[in-house]
Amino acid sequence: MENYTNNNTARRYKAQVSILGTTQLHLRNPYIIGWWSAAFPGFGHLLLSKYIRGFVLFIWEVVINLQAHVNQAMIYSFQGKIDMAKEVLDTRWLLIYIPVYLFGIWDSYRTTVDMNQVYLLAKRENHRYNTFSLGAMEINYLDKRKPSTSVIWTLFMPGLGQLYNHRIITALFIIVWSVIFFYKSCVLEAVSMLFLGQVHQATNVLNAEWLLFLPSIHIFSIYDSLVTTVENNKLFEDELRNFLKMNYQHASFVIQKGKKVM
Repeated sequence: MENYTNNNTARRYKAQVSILGTTQLHLRNPYIIGWWSAAFPGFGHLLLSKYIRGFVLFIWEVVINLQAHVNQAMIYSFQGKIDMAKEVLDTRWLLIYIPVYLFGIWDSYRTTVDMNQVYLLAKRENHRYNTFSLGAMEINYLDKRKPSTSVIWTLFMPGLGQLYNHRIITALFIIVWSVIFFYKSCVLEAVSMLFLGQVHQATNVLNAEWLLFLPSIHIFSIYDSLVTTVENNKLFEDELRNFLKMNYQHASFVIQKGKKVM
């Protein structure tokens, strides 16, 4: 059940509210999106709500990275052990990894440029979209939320900020993979040992290959939840402004720009 039935009369729409989340077009910096794809393939596409492509690239990164031992080589290089870093790399997997990695950066940049143009056209057309969705399993609606609240919850656990913003698909994906990374890296076990003063055991129990995935997904989750909250608030204000104009503003009302009103 929705408060507006889309008859597909517009060429482009700015947003869509469903029980699984709010998807919207807005202006993005292509360089920032490309940077997130460089930080971790798939992140740039997730920011663009290109979920299928983002999930494929994300899973590809995890699988091929572990097989090629890219993270392990990075750890050795951080320690200055360049020879060991070269030795541990599996070139059979590494040569597959590189072209897909570069494709993720290029495609996210290209897609951002295209979607920015689509947004400008959709904004000019300014067609109506639904703002309330009620289903048997969930309710979703446009509302104002606090960016700081989404960031705080994400600091506790990646994905909670996405749940706060009602981005169910992204939240589920991030939470599941965060749990996998936490478990495989044994980071929580190491933290508990640190509290007990067992520093040497805490260091030995860590799985560094899986541990390097955690900072990326945690920082991405914070950034995504913050940007999503801000843009959803803008969308709410835009919809409210259009509603007031349509229902309460007089048809002959004209804003006199540059003129003083006595």
